[in-house]
Amino acid sequence: MRPYARRGVHGQTVEALAHRVLSGDIPEGATLDMAALQSELDVSLTALREALKVLAAKGMVDARQKRGTFVRPRSDWNLLDADMLRWQFSESGATGADTALLRNLGEVRGIIEPAAVRLAADRRTDADLEALEAALTAMGQQGGASDAVEADLAFHRALLAATHNELLERMEMVIESGLAQRDQLVHSAPHSEDPVPSHRAVLDAVRDRDADAAEHAMRALLDQATRDLDRVSGPQEPQDADGSPKTKGGQAQ
Repeated sequence: MRPYARRGVHGQTVEALAHRVLSGDIPEGATLDMAALQSELDVSLTALREALKVLAAKGMVDARQKRGTFVRPRSDWNLLDADMLRWQFSESGATGADTALLRNLGEVRGIIEPAAVRLAADRRTDADLEALEAALTAMGQQGGASDAVEADLAFHRALLAATHNELLERMEMVIESGLAQRDQLVHSAPHSEDPVPSHRAVLDAVRDRDADAAEHAMRALLDQATRDLDRVSGPQEPQDADGSPKTKGGQAQ
């Protein structure tokens, strides 16, 4: 679903409730004290209920007779929803959490974008090429971190649009959330690697309708993205199957 309007009392109430759930202030399984929340947030009961409808649509809360409104298990949450991703990044930034979510999204991109670029190479139109070229030109211009982020987003948005698959096009909301956060981190750091050559290689292959070269170029681009993230946040530690750090001789590596 599309992100909700964040302005006004409604948007502020949704944001406040979402962050309380994500932070664990209102833990999984907890029943919400509607009267207390209404007083704390200084909103009407109608406004509170309307905000909870947004969270319910994202799988975060539910309501049952005799139990009231409660927080659902995290396994039920729509973690790929654009608002959910934004809230998680915001919460991570507030708590100093690591970059696990960014790395998870990087893995998702590694599955989606190499396959998508093959379709783009086969189906792209002249208009698609113009959009990709415009984004690449903007990427090469000297500007601030926010300009670099927007240019990168525009390129990947145009690339998904060039697949002419409306379901893949909707994946932009997933990819953009992680890409924007990663770009803010990377482009705000000194000595960032020039992103233009890797993106140019993707565009050239798409223009040539060379699906194999396009996939190869996209994988190289994603490898660069991983290196950029490692440079600013440190390399990912090896993990066991349960997600905990690998151990050697009883000690974490």
